[in-house]
Amino acid sequence: MTIYAPSQSRLEVVHADDFLVAINKSSGLLSVPGRGGDKADCALSRVQKVFPDALTAHRLDMATSGLLLFARGKDMQRALSGLFERSEIQKRYIADVWGTPQPASGEVNLPLINDWPRRPLQKVDWEIGKPSVTRYQTLSGDNTSSRLALTPLTGRSHQLRVHLSQIDHPILGDEFYAHAEALAARARLALHAEMLCFIHPGTGAQIELVSPCPF
Repeated sequence: MTIYAPSQSRLEVVHADDFLVAINKSSGLLSVPGRGGDKADCALSRVQKVFPDALTAHRLDMATSGLLLFARGKDMQRALSGLFERSEIQKRYIADVWGTPQPASGEVNLPLINDWPRRPLQKVDWEIGKPSVTRYQTLSGDNTSSRLALTPLTGRSHQLRVHLSQIDHPILGDEFYAHAEALAARARLALHAEMLCFIHPGTGAQIELVSPCPF
């Protein structure tokens, strides 16, 4: 379902009910407002023009496209935040990466922390980094790049981007962590939040939301 906010900004709603809203966020759109008037336009502000009670439940990087979930009201915000914190929401991303991982499927377990001198970048730190785990599965590939399905078991900032870079398969088009060839391979970050699956806090039913990969 595609609707238009009063500003005429395109808003693609994947699911909406009395408790929550899910949209398909485009690459290049902030999840929440940034600092300064030029960063006021964001997914949250667009959603609130149609659903005034919408509140942030989680975030996607500006460059990442795909499913973004909003709570309707503070009680639902607490409920959804709890699901994310307890890893009770299953997430799947699609990424195009440099090269071909060996083995074709596996798990990356590297502790992450803010790289403060180079914010917003993150880095691996074995002493004080927070546990971060990503599972990957190769879906297709050639001699240059591969398409992966990614399942983050934790939700650290830039987790997928750092993990893939650290195993020498950076995401194509990643301005922060890709080498020059991988960066030039795509005009945008080739990372898309494809699926969210969880028990709906308002109804008790299992809900699966899907947004087809646009690249």
